Amino acid sequence: MARVRTLTESFGNSRVHPTEVDCSWQVVAAGGERLLQLSTYGSDNRRSEAKVSQTLQLDRASALMLRKIIDETFSL
Repeated sequence: MARVRTLTESFGNSRVHPTEVDCSWQVVAAGGERLLQLSTYGSDNRRSEAKVSQTLQLDRASALMLRKIIDETFSL
């Protein structure tokens, strides 16, 4: 649970994750600044009832970085 400061490409070993999760988003206002908050919830295999598992908050600068990465990755 943190605010994203920067997005840096990594080149380590990665693979497709075996489980899927749901994600919700909301706008959080903080001192005149708007943050986009993304919250993921535990997988369907989790024994307890659904609760927030991870939360990321993006300010305007980090959201623009992410949008550029998405555009380049998916040729949008």
